[in-house]
Amino acid sequence: MVDVGGKVPTKREAIASGSIYLGSKVFNLVRSNSMSKGDVITVSKIAGIMGAKRTSDLIPLCHPLSLSHVDVTIQLEAETQSAVVECTARCTGSTGVEMEALTGVTVTLLTIYDMCKAAGKHMVIKEVKLVKKSGGKSDYVDRNS
Repeated sequence: MVDVGGKVPTKREAIASGSIYLGSKVFNLVRSNSMSKGDVITVSKIAGIMGAKRTSDLIPLCHPLSLSHVDVTIQLEAETQSAVVECTARCTGSTGVEMEALTGVTVTLLTIYDMCKAAGKHMVIKEVKLVKKSGGKSDYVDRNS
């Protein structure tokens, strides 16, 4: 683990995103809240928040952080028959929150897959990426987002 003990704590924020192609049948079941396992959107949001909070338990050598904020949004896009997920994580600390935002997105997407797999296994998780980070040594913005 990298020693961050000598670094001055700063306000940090990271935003990550990703998507899952659902296909017509699964998309319509999610949109109408008719999936047999329940409310896919609400359960997946909660799972993503829980995943972000447990990042250091999942990723070796990742520092445990005291997160001040985690938010997950899910937008259903009819044109692409996809769900687009964004996770924002914030803390005041000595290391960044990119891994927490990325984990939040990934756990959300995996939860959507799990809740929908009985209706179709053709789903594809795509484009999980860091969109923006601020605080610390350097900021980052994905110019392609």
